[in-house]
Amino acid sequence: MPTPKPPSTLIMASVACLLWSTAFVGVKVGLNYSGPFAFAGKRFMLSGILLLPFWWPRKPSLRTLSNHAGMLCKLAFFQTFLLYGLFYAGMTLVEGALAAMIIGAAPLVAAVLAHYCMSGDRLSPRKGVSLLLGVSGVTVLSLSRQPWESAAGMVELAGIGLLLLSNVSGALGNIIVARHKLEMDPVFLNSAQIFFGGLVLWLVSLLVETAPRQSFPWPYYAALGWLALLSATAFSLWFTLLRRPGVRVSELNLWKFLIPVCGALLSWLLLPEEGPSLWSVLGMLCIASAIVLFNLASFRQARR
Repeated sequence: MPTPKPPSTLIMASVACLLWSTAFVGVKVGLNYSGPFAFAGKRFMLSGILLLPFWWPRKPSLRTLSNHAGMLCKLAFFQTFLLYGLFYAGMTLVEGALAAMIIGAAPLVAAVLAHYCMSGDRLSPRKGVSLLLGVSGVTVLSLSRQPWESAAGMVELAGIGLLLLSNVSGALGNIIVARHKLEMDPVFLNSAQIFFGGLVLWLVSLLVETAPRQSFPWPYYAALGWLALLSATAFSLWFTLLRRPGVRVSELNLWKFLIPVCGALLSWLLLPEEGPSLWSVLGMLCIASAIVLFNLASFRQARR
């Protein structure tokens, strides 16, 4: 019999995903005033600092840090530097709602990688059907940009590709956390990896982006503060869940069906230059339905 998931697991996963769904609006606002790597770097360094008071009394020993330094560097690379470097670069090329839908396919990417990288986390025929539905949603969104007709369409298609690669990086980061049950406070683990990943992003921005502005208007600081806060909260919740016994990477990621739906709706409501179209709604529904069907298949497989 599978171990039943406590209600707190479902609540924490839902809260984390709802927080992440607000990020697309905040990122689009911040990118109006800053380069993608500089903005991402500041966001994640600030997020790591915000978590400092919550783990400092339980800070790990130097011996523990040295034993797990390699894994921590891998996590910072995949889960922050590479994931968000690709994500922010992609966000400069596509609308916030479209980005929310493509990032919404992340659970399906994670499920495929978990199938090959995690024992006991295999794909079934039912899950395969849901994956095809999710791929159909991404295909609809990609073709709706009509890249063969204009340079703008090709730019948006390139942005979609960057966002899909960021999904792969995030899935690898989740697998690293799930495969290495460390004797580390998950809040410390999150704080360290997002701070150092953000630091590297900021250093890269100094090399490849124009000199930063000396001052910014209040929407920039509001977006930066909110994004830093949600990163600190959502990642800490997610890392805590990944370390719980009996929690599988693929099943946990299925709660991310909330991200494309809520993220797109918020972008359409709050960003004046964006609005829904028939193709975008169809693509969003395909991806969200695929994640829900995948979830149902996981529960049926667990019962058997």
